[in-house]
Amino acid sequence: LGRPVHHGAEGLETLATHPGADLVLVAIVGTAGLKPALAALASGKDLAVASKEILVMAGEEVMAAAACAGRRVLPVDSEHNAIFQCLEGKDPATVKRLILTCSGGPFRKAGPGDLASVTPEQALRHPTWSMGRKISVDSATLFNKGLEMIEARWLFGIPMERIDVVIHPQSIVHSMVEFVDGSILAQLGSTDMALPIQYALTYPDRVAGPCAPLDLATLGRLEFEPPRTELFPALDLARRAGTAGGTLPAVLNAANEAAVDAFLEGRLPFPGIWERVAAAMDSVPFVEHPTLDQLIDADRAARAAVLD
Repeated sequence: LGRPVHHGAEGLETLATHPGADLVLVAIVGTAGLKPALAALASGKDLAVASKEILVMAGEEVMAAAACAGRRVLPVDSEHNAIFQCLEGKDPATVKRLILTCSGGPFRKAGPGDLASVTPEQALRHPTWSMGRKISVDSATLFNKGLEMIEARWLFGIPMERIDVVIHPQSIVHSMVEFVDGSILAQLGSTDMALPIQYALTYPDRVAGPCAPLDLATLGRLEFEPPRTELFPALDLARRAGTAGGTLPAVLNAANEAAVDAFLEGRLPFPGIWERVAAAMDSVPFVEHPTLDQLIDADRAARAAVLD
């Protein structure tokens, strides 16, 4: 009807810089959302981030672009949105550590000999959340939480050694912040993504929404336990990547994407996911202060390393 139709990478950037928008929410899986996110910030928009790759690949660049433009980066992931709420109005100097909660996935009680025979169908059966195939597998390997650790490092300016993960199978406490005086603030809510999405879109206001109220008395109890990093090494790999920075988080993210695809297609066993990621992190050349093009090159090299 006479209106333009935008498509492809250029179309995404056109939409991200639309003059009628003051907030751009990026929820594109993979690396395709990075350039539109940077374009949105450069054009004076606030950015709501729902895709991990943007901050995992280029967290330093994205946060620097937001600071340069004087715009906000608002987290949509339930864990980061929870931390965002707990930190509101707090002096960053009073923060001791961030605590990301993790359901533990479908293999929380698995033994060391159980993982080699895991099928895609089993890995996709998440115990508390209804999610897409890729993120469901990431939750089963705990790479989802590892990627969130790297995101948190950039979103909140907290070094990796002060970002921890705790297993919380009920997924009611979405994350916590510990302060230097020993106090811990937590954000609780139903397992419904409508709440963090709504808060990112309405921030700083709170409005009535569609989420069911949380009845703690009916819930009965909340459980917590440490992650078993010896069985699920994704958290250690992510901590290594987030601490090193440079191109290493991009390599971890891309290698994981390629390895998950191979697992879902039956070409790689379940433990092969983290084995291929670790191998790519060791083999792809490291660049300490990469340009955007170097990050994209590292992404491609990591995918190729997994497929070799």
